[in-house]
Amino acid sequence: MVGRSSAAAGSGSKPGSGTAADSDRPHGGVLAVWPDPPPVELARFFDLEGYRWKTVDDDLEGAGARGRSPDATDAHDQSQWDGAVAALTDEDGQAERCWRFCQAVRSADTPVLVLVGGGLLDALTDRHDHFDDFIITPFHPHELRSRLDLLLTRAGKANGRGDLVTYGPLTLNVETYQAVVDGRHLDLTYMEYELLRFLASSPGQVFTRETLLNRVWGYEYYGGARTVDVHIRRLRAKMGEDHSSLISTVRGVGYRLGQSRWTV
Repeated sequence: MVGRSSAAAGSGSKPGSGTAADSDRPHGGVLAVWPDPPPVELARFFDLEGYRWKTVDDDLEGAGARGRSPDATDAHDQSQWDGAVAALTDEDGQAERCWRFCQAVRSADTPVLVLVGGGLLDALTDRHDHFDDFIITPFHPHELRSRLDLLLTRAGKANGRGDLVTYGPLTLNVETYQAVVDGRHLDLTYMEYELLRFLASSPGQVFTRETLLNRVWGYEYYGGARTVDVHIRRLRAKMGEDHSSLISTVRGVGYRLGQSRWTV
């Protein structure tokens, strides 16, 4: 799996997966994430979605060893933070530490999103000045992404993500070679990822097998049109029955991802 975070990435030649969104340019700031270490599913979400993030400890010092940031230096500098995410749990003493973190971050006009379990909703009472929004865990990636992006947009911040290609439930992270469909990681080979990225970059456009061979595999590739068919079949299988129809066969022509804007 290819990735950049010690929390969720390993090494190897195959791209991992990542989820959905638009293709915004990365912002200079990062997301401050508490606690250190963060919940595994939260770290994985940030990496797959392409957010730049750093864990911080109770003293608001950058942990440095976790997260993914364009510049690991001065990660504790609050002027670089686009926003903050805090995960509230029922661990003894954790709640007060969480609220101290949120209060300190918000004092610097940084928007805060709190993750909270359904059984801890009462803990939010009389704490509304400590956070801007909250989401109940376990969270769905689509909801967390939408809430976080809306929060940052309202605060006049960029969304802190790298280049992403998205169509419906499909998202590809161009920086990390990861792909996600409806929040589920796709374990793709390098060429499967490149083919999917090429199709997703021009939704609704039909490409012949010859064009796909030339543009994805390169002019020097002599594998033949059957290579494209095999890779399309593998992509559909990995996307699953619910999403395999994202890639359509145009009889006698080739393939497209998504629907054309033109209707008959």
